Amino acid sequence: MAAPKHKQPSVLKEPIVSKTPRANPIDWWSFNPAWRISRLEVQDPFGWHVLDERAVHEIRQKLANFERLTLHEIFVRDRKYNHPVEVQDLCANAQRRLVELRLEDVEHLYTLRLSGTERVWGILDANVLILLWWDPHHEVCPSEKKHT
Repeated sequence: MAAPKHKQPSVLKEPIVSKTPRANPIDWWSFNPAWRISRLEVQDPFGWHVLDERAVHEIRQKLANFERLTLHEIFVRDRKYNHPVEVQDLCANAQRRLVELRLEDVEHLYTLRLSGTERVWGILDANVLILLWWDPHHEVCPSEKKHT
């Protein structure tokens, strides 16, 4: 009987260093927004508990209108009205409430303008706005009008 032949190892090729792996990052700005309501505040100072049925329906309709837009349209194109706000720029009550909610690691909240003074506040996670506060009088982050 003949002795078994041993296979010779194949020659290893050097890796091509000019190629670099790359992932296709997700462009969340091209997505439509979605809402998460599990963190809705239902207590003062910025709770949704103060709304009556008519106001809830109006807010629901306005949020539904936002769903037709992309995050880019909402927060870039329309950044004059809807934008991120650094936590340090929020009023003391809002900053204190974030600590109470154990959200002190959040760097900024996003605000959506629903009317002249009415705002909705939340945390943006990918394309989901985690709704927190109802701010009917623009008190979470009051703005000073120019030339007044």
